[in-house]
Amino acid sequence: MRKGTLYLIPVSLGPSPSSLTTPTDVASRARSLNYFVVENAKTARAELKRLEHPAPLRDLDIRELPEKPGASDLDGLLAPLLAGLDAGLMSEAGCPAVADPGALLVRRAHEKGIAVVPLVGPSSLLLALMASGLNGQSFAFHGYLPVDEEARNKRIRELEAESARHSRTQLFIETPYRNERMFEALRSTCRPDTRLCVARDLTLESESISTRTIADWKQISPPDLARRPTVFLILAT
Repeated sequence: MRKGTLYLIPVSLGPSPSSLTTPTDVASRARSLNYFVVENAKTARAELKRLEHPAPLRDLDIRELPEKPGASDLDGLLAPLLAGLDAGLMSEAGCPAVADPGALLVRRAHEKGIAVVPLVGPSSLLLALMASGLNGQSFAFHGYLPVDEEARNKRIRELEAESARHSRTQLFIETPYRNERMFEALRSTCRPDTRLCVARDLTLESESISTRTIADWKQISPPDLARRPTVFLILAT
C-alpha cells in the first residue's frame, strides 16, 4: 500500500496577507490536504482560513501534537499516513519542526519510511539572520536562555565568548513579555564592541530590524519590544 506524504507547511508570523508570505504552490498544497497535525489547533484553523482552504474547517481532521509526545502519540498521528493519507504539519508560527515538537514527528516519519517534504515559507530566524548584517556563514540558534537573571547573564557571556572565538552569530528568542528584560540584560552584559541585532514583528507592518554595537545601543532609547515577537542576534569580535 502506498504511504502518504508528510508536508511541512510554514505558518504566517502574523496577520499579513497570504500573498506576501506564502508561495502560491505552498498555499495550493495546503488547500489540497484534509488531515493536519498541528502545534495549536486554533492557530492552524486561522491559518487555513487565511489560505482559503475550500473545505469547511469543522470537516478537517486537525490533531494537536503533544508538547512532549511519546512513541504511541507519534505512531497514532502517523497511522493515517501509513494507510495512504497525505498530511500537513503546522507549527504555531513559522517553519514546523524548528524549535517545536514537530521535529519528533518528522523523525518518526523517517523511521516509518514516510516521505517528508519541506515547503517554503516564513522563518523568523532566517529572516532575522538575512537582515542582520551579521555572519551568515557560521551561526547557531539557542532557543530560550535561562529565566533566572544570574544564569541568563552567565549564558549570555558564554555565547558572546563562543561568538568571538568562532566568529559565529548567536540567535535566541524570549517569551514576548520578557523581551525588554532580555534586551536590558544584553545591553548591560555584552562588551561594547559586540554587535546586537533586534528583529521585531518580522513580515508585519510594524516590522523593525536594527543592528548596532552595544555601545551604540546604550546611547539611544530601548526599542518597544513588549509582548512583540522578537529575535535577538549577537556577533562578538
